[in-house]
Amino acid sequence: MSSGFTHLDDQGAARMVDVSAKDVTVRTATASGRVLVSARVVAALRAGDVPKGDALAVARLAGIMGAKKTPDLIPLCHPLALHGVDVSLTVLDDAVGVVAVVRTADRTGVEMEALTAVATAALTVVDMVKSIDKGAVISDVRLEEKTGGKSGTWRRA
Repeated sequence: MSSGFTHLDDQGAARMVDVSAKDVTVRTATASGRVLVSARVVAALRAGDVPKGDALAVARLAGIMGAKKTPDLIPLCHPLALHGVDVSLTVLDDAVGVVAVVRTADRTGVEMEALTAVATAALTVVDMVKSIDKGAVISDVRLEEKTGGKSGTWRRA
């Protein structure tokens, strides 16, 4: 691979990296994000009065489904057998906090799956509350930690 880029072949075309020679290890990734919302949305979420229904339950399921669909959305991601996906949503005073933890035992990590889970859950919150607050904003979607694999553990400072 003369280009020096792992996802480009010798002719410069995009390719999926062959991970078949890598060791299978337990790998986890944790990602987080926020959906900034109005005080009306916070009140509706806390009272269970969102017109579309249980916004947090729907968003939790959407996040899990998003993690499972990551290779369909991100072109060069490997399809992985996910062994666990936990998505939690917390109503804060000015936002909904979203955290996703994804686990597998495989040859490549699940960072993109955790990030996709957070993004999908956050988008679903926006969809569920848009009748109350058309100005909701998704913010700070980021990787917090990853474990396993050749590079070991990484944590956001």
